[in-house]
Amino acid sequence: MQVFNCEACGHLIYFESLQCVHCGASQAFLPDQLRVGILPPAGGPDARYRACAHRHNISLCNFAIEASDPQPLCVSCRQTEWLPDGSDPANELRWAKIEVAKRRLFYTLARLGLLDPHGHRVAEPRFSLLADLPGQNPVMTGHASGMITLNVVEADDDERAKRRQALHEPYRTLIGHLRHESGHFYWDQLIANSEHLERFRALFGYENQDYAQALQRHYGKDPLDNSWRGQFISAYATSHPWEDWAETWAHYLHMVDLLETAASYGTCITVPDIPSTGQQLIQNPLGPVPPDFSVMQSQWVPLTLLHNSLNRSLGHGDAYPFAISGPAWDKLRFVHEAISSYRSRLPGQGG
Repeated sequence: MQVFNCEACGHLIYFESLQCVHCGASQAFLPDQLRVGILPPAGGPDARYRACAHRHNISLCNFAIEASDPQPLCVSCRQTEWLPDGSDPANELRWAKIEVAKRRLFYTLARLGLLDPHGHRVAEPRFSLLADLPGQNPVMTGHASGMITLNVVEADDDERAKRRQALHEPYRTLIGHLRHESGHFYWDQLIANSEHLERFRALFGYENQDYAQALQRHYGKDPLDNSWRGQFISAYATSHPWEDWAETWAHYLHMVDLLETAASYGTCITVPDIPSTGQQLIQNPLGPVPPDFSVMQSQWVPLTLLHNSLNRSLGHGDAYPFAISGPAWDKLRFVHEAISSYRSRLPGQGG
């Protein structure tokens, strides 16, 4: 995620900012421009934007709505079609945390050309945020027919940590869940019945194998078996080609977000034990002229080494506990190329 500057005073502000802490100017994310700008007073004669109806509740949504849009909710909030029982205060807080992560997902997908900030051009995922109810089966996180369902308990840090440990996962985050499930949605949009399908099958396998049986086999394996590392991005990716794609897709979104963040700070990287590579200025994969995937790959490894070293300096574990194999890099490149192919066919993009 890039950082922004207050249009009134020039000081640093962030994607989630509601107000500049230096000058007090009200801030809002302007989806049609994919940037943070000043939110004018409501009802002003020249106001192009107004606040999302969720700006002043626990969600603290800072997305703006174009003044001509009759909808009370912003383009991100209106994607959520089902909410958990709001009479439970814990669910209110969980919903708010999920919406923060969902707005970040919206930004990345829009910058990649996969979402239209106006909501007119392309299909987009819908969200159902549900809580377990007494006497009923637990809510299962997943995707079906364009609807991403998320059990809101995943917003609880302690519960997520328990599940991560129980499943022997090195990494489990709220934004990671949303990125993974969005991968299933975009498999339908970009790969199914497309010219990319045969290449997908060559890399990931045939998607028509029985999904339920594949998951049953996966959960029956020794969780400490690390034989997957030579071919896959994660252990869960071994369960089924769809999950391999979704895990790879999520990882690609991790990459572009972190690389964009580093680029926005003007980060230069030099790997201490390889002086011949010299200093590299991190390039923005979401910039006007995105770098080739090979550049992203060459900059990703030293950037994650730096990230992990900084974490260790503060007494934390590695923020990025992955080592990507050659076949996994091939799959990441395929995701990159599928997105690039889609973008090239959009109006005004050429190709």
